[in-house]
Amino acid sequence: MVVGEITEEKDVVIIGGGPGGYHAAIRAAALGRHVTLIEREDLGGTCLNKGCIPSKVFTHFAQEFKKTKHLKEMGMEFGEVEANLSSLQHYKNKKITQLRMGVESLCKANKVEVVKGSASFLSESRIGVENGHEFSLFNFKEAIVATGGDFHYPDGVLFNSGCVLKEREIFNLEEIPEELIVYGADYISLEISSVFSLLGSRVTLVLNDELPFDSAITKELFRQLKKQKINVIKKSQLRTAKERDGHVIVELEKDNGETVSIEGSHFVISGQVKPNLTDLGLDRLRIEVTENGYIRADREGRTSIPHIWAIGDVTEGPSLAVKAIKQGKVAAEAMAGLKVEVDMQFVPTVVQMSSPIACVGLTEEEAREEGYSVTVSENPVRGNGYAQLTDEKDGFVKVVSDSETDVILGVHIMGTGAVELITSGVLGLEMAARDEDFRFPLYPHPSMNESVLEAMEGLKGDAVHMPPRKKELAR
Repeated sequence: MVVGEITEEKDVVIIGGGPGGYHAAIRAAALGRHVTLIEREDLGGTCLNKGCIPSKVFTHFAQEFKKTKHLKEMGMEFGEVEANLSSLQHYKNKKITQLRMGVESLCKANKVEVVKGSASFLSESRIGVENGHEFSLFNFKEAIVATGGDFHYPDGVLFNSGCVLKEREIFNLEEIPEELIVYGADYISLEISSVFSLLGSRVTLVLNDELPFDSAITKELFRQLKKQKINVIKKSQLRTAKERDGHVIVELEKDNGETVSIEGSHFVISGQVKPNLTDLGLDRLRIEVTENGYIRADREGRTSIPHIWAIGDVTEGPSLAVKAIKQGKVAAEAMAGLKVEVDMQFVPTVVQMSSPIACVGLTEEEAREEGYSVTVSENPVRGNGYAQLTDEKDGFVKVVSDSETDVILGVHIMGTGAVELITSGVLGLEMAARDEDFRFPLYPHPSMNESVLEAMEGLKGDAVHMPPRKKELAR
């Protein structure tokens, strides 16, 4: 390693070019700062290059593959439909490249300086960047840590590139697994199970924890998994997973202590995300870290060192790109003196499976535990005219309300369009909306939006396409 003799002066330095980092960089530049963005791999980070985008290519493909039967029924004529993962990989890589080039172009257009290399703090005002044999020194006025997180896995898993896989590796396969075992209870595990079941794999889903949904969503989800012929093993912990004679042997321990062994052609596990702070040099700083190893940051993203900020997976909270993006913009705006903050109370939960799930706010159970006088309404999607004509009749919209104030506490959707529809729920909860606020506007017809309207109307028994509530006879 050759150490440079010149220390360059920088204004704002951002370490990490993932969704949080590049959003922060572009927003800070738009507010007049001179920004240096340091990334050791590719702009877009894990989300664009390995995680969100690659996985959603597969979920989209599976959902479109599922529609072919309905399209034939409508009169669309085509030959035998097959899932060619080799072609899908080509498409996936093309889209990743296009999106990454888009991020690069945006950075260039906003005059963000992009530096390749691994950064580490040398002091509270100096950073070193190593790139091969080159080493650069930067003095900075302000810095944002946006280095993301890494997946960690339990002991007992012997990974190989063929059949014992990590959650990102499954989306690099060019052949559909014959018998796939999926371990995990998060959205990634559910999406993988649904995708490969639709594409023809015999799937076993091993749940190591309770599903994080409203009870109505969980009930319908299990019905959908059964409909897709996905075998579900509940409340089981992984002991070992290893390849033997071209197959995977997975040993599980159930809650009652019973040990079971299952076999498949492939095994995939969804790991636990932990902050990626290795080699960042935080030990040289007086920066506060939480008991769980996250950088402690306030609602602006400011750390215990006022001119150093932290966003995304290095901070506590859900490991989601939406969190990092919001934190990145807020940190950049706070640097500029704007009155901003991040509020994680209404982060939507999204699962891009078949049928999609999207939720925000309190579940019915949580609302009761918090002492609300709870009223709920469920509108089945099969009663929606547009759902009928598109043959997307699975799912429902459930709303949770406080009957004393009529304030909406939670919105839970399962069915086609759920991810898009949940935005109205997020806005409503942020504005402390009552059911009348959702009922007053005009909804497009025919559309899946009408299921949200009727669920809201159902709180007072006014929904037209739902059976009337039984009224108690006067005594």
